[in-house]
Amino acid sequence: MSHVSEMWCYHWKWKVQHYLCLFTTYIICMQQTAHGCYDCRIVLTEPSGVFTSPCFPSDYPNSQACKWIIRAPHGFIIQLTFIDFDIEEAPGCIYDSLTLDNGESPMNLCGITAKGLSYNSTGNEMIVSFKSDFSIQKKGFNASYVRIAVSLRNQKVIIPQVPDVDAVSVAETVSVPELSQFTLCFEAAKGSSDDDDDWKVFSYTDALSTEFFSFGKTTKGHFLSISGTQCILENAFLRNVEFFTETFQQLCVVRSSFSGSIGIYAKSTYHTVQCPGMSGKVIPGNGRLVLGSNSNEVSSLNGDIYNFRLWNFTMNAQTLANLSCDVKGNIVDWENEFWSIPTSALKAENNLSCGSYLIPSSAIEPTSCANLGSLCQATVNATTPTPPTVTTNMPDTNRNDKPNNGGLFYRISITVFSSNSNSVSKVHDVVAEWLNRTFQNWNYTVYVVNISIYPGSIKEGVRQKRSIKSFEVLALLVYNSTNNINLEEEDIRQKLINNNRTMEEGYKLHTVEVDPVEKCLAEENPPNYFWPDTRPTVTNFTLCHGSSVQTASRTCYLGLQNYTSYWGQPDLRNCTENAADIANQLLNLTGEGQQLTSDKVNDVVQKLKKIVNDEEIDESLGSTVVTIFSNILTSSDSVLAASSSEALKTIDALALKIHFTGPSMSISTRNLALGVSSINSTSYTGGSFSVSPQNNASDFQIDFDKDHTNAFASVVLPPSLLKNLSQDEFEVISRAQFTFFNKNGLFQDAENPANLTSFVVACSIGNITIQDLQDYVKITIKHTKIQEDPKPTCVFWDMNKNGGSGGWNPEGCQVDAESNENETVCLCNHLTHFGVLMDLQRTVTQIDPQNTKVLTFITYIGCGISAIFSAATLLTYIAFEKLRRDYPSKILMNLSTALLFLNLIFLLDGWIASFDINGLCIAVAALLHFFLLATFTWMGLEAVHMYIALVKVFNTYIRRYILKFCIIGWGLPALVIAIILASANTNASHVYGKELYGKDANGQGGDDFCWIKNEVVFYVTCAGYFGIMFLMNVAMFIVVMVQICGRNGKRTNRSLKEEILRNLRSVVSLTFLLGMTWGFAFFAWGPLTLPFLYLFSIFNSLQGLFIFVFHCAMKENVQKQWRRHLCCGRFRLADNSDWSKTATNIIKKSSDNLGKSLSSSSIGSNSTYLTSKSKSTTNTYCKRNSHTENVFLDKPSAKFAQEDGEQTSIIPVHQVIDKVKGYCNPHS
Repeated sequence: MSHVSEMWCYHWKWKVQHYLCLFTTYIICMQQTAHGCYDCRIVLTEPSGVFTSPCFPSDYPNSQACKWIIRAPHGFIIQLTFIDFDIEEAPGCIYDSLTLDNGESPMNLCGITAKGLSYNSTGNEMIVSFKSDFSIQKKGFNASYVRIAVSLRNQKVIIPQVPDVDAVSVAETVSVPELSQFTLCFEAAKGSSDDDDDWKVFSYTDALSTEFFSFGKTTKGHFLSISGTQCILENAFLRNVEFFTETFQQLCVVRSSFSGSIGIYAKSTYHTVQCPGMSGKVIPGNGRLVLGSNSNEVSSLNGDIYNFRLWNFTMNAQTLANLSCDVKGNIVDWENEFWSIPTSALKAENNLSCGSYLIPSSAIEPTSCANLGSLCQATVNATTPTPPTVTTNMPDTNRNDKPNNGGLFYRISITVFSSNSNSVSKVHDVVAEWLNRTFQNWNYTVYVVNISIYPGSIKEGVRQKRSIKSFEVLALLVYNSTNNINLEEEDIRQKLINNNRTMEEGYKLHTVEVDPVEKCLAEENPPNYFWPDTRPTVTNFTLCHGSSVQTASRTCYLGLQNYTSYWGQPDLRNCTENAADIANQLLNLTGEGQQLTSDKVNDVVQKLKKIVNDEEIDESLGSTVVTIFSNILTSSDSVLAASSSEALKTIDALALKIHFTGPSMSISTRNLALGVSSINSTSYTGGSFSVSPQNNASDFQIDFDKDHTNAFASVVLPPSLLKNLSQDEFEVISRAQFTFFNKNGLFQDAENPANLTSFVVACSIGNITIQDLQDYVKITIKHTKIQEDPKPTCVFWDMNKNGGSGGWNPEGCQVDAESNENETVCLCNHLTHFGVLMDLQRTVTQIDPQNTKVLTFITYIGCGISAIFSAATLLTYIAFEKLRRDYPSKILMNLSTALLFLNLIFLLDGWIASFDINGLCIAVAALLHFFLLATFTWMGLEAVHMYIALVKVFNTYIRRYILKFCIIGWGLPALVIAIILASANTNASHVYGKELYGKDANGQGGDDFCWIKNEVVFYVTCAGYFGIMFLMNVAMFIVVMVQICGRNGKRTNRSLKEEILRNLRSVVSLTFLLGMTWGFAFFAWGPLTLPFLYLFSIFNSLQGLFIFVFHCAMKENVQKQWRRHLCCGRFRLADNSDWSKTATNIIKKSSDNLGKSLSSSSIGSNSTYLTSKSKSTTNTYCKRNSHTENVFLDKPSAKFAQEDGEQTSIIPVHQVIDKVKGYCNPHS
């Protein structure tokens, strides 16, 4: 017996050792297998991808600690979708769990509840962590992620609390015009802090930080401030009640400067607040709009802002009540291109009023109810219920599960009182555990899929009596009614109330509310697609319009932020035609022999845009699209003009999106060539592209990194191309795109219709902006025709010019010395569409820098001299009253005034432009324009006065003669300027503003100058206006000279030399008085450009000097007045001189009407003499004495002067001509 026992013990001892050895080997192998599944601590940076738990779909191993970091560039968020999810379930996920950090707050997931759900990050990074303990393994998870470009509509902005640090402001490309009326709408939410400090939501300031527009709150109440006037909005807001709470509240403000009231639309109610002090107040343009406060004196609103929109017109109450998200602000809108926002201030959410929920990528198969597990297939089982699952702190998500029969959803709102001083997280755990126990042994199988807890508020008396805190709990309950057993809201409510005592000590249930989640209401969207009332998570299907087979679908989603249902976007992918078929139809439509109109081209471009944006583009489809664009380019410029901008953007998008295999691909057609090359950003050493003609073919050939000999165009990229990029941009670069345009119809600059003399090439790297390069990009472009005397300008196509329609811009590019008559070599510090323009500044011959400096020097010196002598002329006539008694002197005074201010403003213009104040520059340009037109007008009025004096000699009497001249001389230019500004409305900066003048042949250098920017305004109101005056003055000049020449034969008392000198002086004096020298501008063409520019600059800048010499200094009566009042000693003229007595007596005898003779100072040497001549005797006129000297000696009859005072208004012609010829003679 003992032997048997020994044998038995030995046998089992051997077996145990054997089993232990096998078990140890199994454990070691399994551990090695588990850890050898794959590396689960990695960083994912691809645009999209899939990752799983270790060993999926097999069970995950024990003791795992995995971490996936998903990163995207700025401007993107991560969307994570769990295709499959099964992790060990436990309350609070205390065993195995997946932790999801979306950038706001980490959350733990376990069980199967996350299956089919999608989660969005709040920033450009998401961290997924997975851990397992030492026991119980499950299948794990299979997750996919995709990078999504975030629209600002899906993001709110956290208002910065420190001015000028991470400031949120309107983009520099957005120009805010002057606002005499506006409508402003925005949504804001205030943080939970209890501070009662003054705050501002936004502030609008000028370049000097002077505030002109803001909204905020002080101790007096909410206010609106405009141009220093603050209006308390007491009728619209309660003084001691905070309008903005933790949830977003919309506010609209309507105001017009024509009334003293402000309209406030808030909480569906329109209020009118009277503010008389704001009547007539205007908000100036071109300021800076920031969200929050612009100074440290007043803090910013401690909260968030959303959907800030601004219009430059007013809306009524009905319009505001019906205002939808689709109504875009025409000044500022809630779109990315309108704002400059740091990444730290952006936060993505799914519950925003105008947001569009982000639908997962179509490549991910949606999970059906058949494999969702107990969430969809729960049944009523009174004896063996399935334990409920509590998933806590879930983020804003977008459910992607599409069950065939969605469950019933209930919102549970609970108020819990706590006498314990616990944190919110502790209360969260207590309530979650209590809900788990409450529904664990119930006859209905329900699931609490999400709970949220917020600190509540209770009455002050209760708080003082006991240290009690209140918490608001919001939970979502799911119940499957597959067996048609109803679960009423009251049953759920009673269940919770009955289990109140089971809550942990110190916690008490105060109120309970249970409501079913509403269905998505029936609607038609888009037209011809009808969707019935649908329960949340249920997908409806309907036949595509016009089809009996294909179906469209639409899902009613459930938002887990506020537990409300909402319709997703209709899925019409099955209802669209095949993209390749559509492209082939368009190819036939645009083929040879087809007549394309502007509307047809626009329709084709829109269809191509939809294909490129919505479809996957392979090389075949891409080749078809490029060929269609090539066909379009054969159309005329007028046909292409309307759709050119969209066409260029679509071509760029095609190059960025097309899929290709290998290192590069190219598509060549008759008018368009496209090349794409893959690049390695980490080992980039430069690259090049070129396009050249193919042998015996009409298409082109694109080469990469090859010899560029005989190429139509080439681009050489420097090795330092990627050095200035951020890390995020550096990681996403994968390709370089090159486009060649044989036709230039898509590049039409409305403001500068310049002569484009080359092909156009475009180059870009990925979808990022390359600019401010250390080393230049070298672009070589063949001319379309040989330029014998090339003066090229390298330009690029700026998409932002001309209101988004595009235009040529030379900034950042220069012409290289290698250029010749056949090609131009451009060096640029950025990438875009490039071309070569001839005569960009509309001057046939560019002026070299040396002549430019000389002309500038002459102009400024001449204008300074002219201003001094114009002032001297004006002061002379103002100081000596006897000199300004007749009409010609008064006309001369007005002309001198216009010239004086014209020269002064011109001299100050460049200095004022350096301040970079747009409003001031506009004002200076308008004033310069006004005084230029006034100068032209008064020169024309001089000609009119001479016409009246010489042609309309007799019986010409005009009442209030000078007053009417002043109305025309100053009023007509003012009327022109007023019409220009009125037609510009609030866009005066499009007419007047700062531009660069004096650039060299390469488009470099130049000075800022405030002047007319609009070409039409310049040519109509300057060139055209002066042209009319010039023709009129030329005609008057000819008439005067004919009269002078006609009298020459009757002069026997002077020599020929004296007569020639007198005639020459008359010609010169009239030339400057009538502005004939301004006509040099009409002759500055071709080879005569430079000489006439010199003549124009010299004579016109010195016009004030010449007028002073010929029409002031050389006049005898002016000289005598100077000698009488300004000289001393032997040069002083005695007060009782013969001239002085005679002039005084003659003036005293003349009546008012006769004293205002129509004789011109430009054709008489002595205005006093001419005045006296109009009052001479009748005998003097009858004698028609040809000797002027005898006429001078005739003494007027006092009696005749008195009787004839109201009859005679002009002197005879032959005497006027005598005075013309003797005008310049100081001793005439």
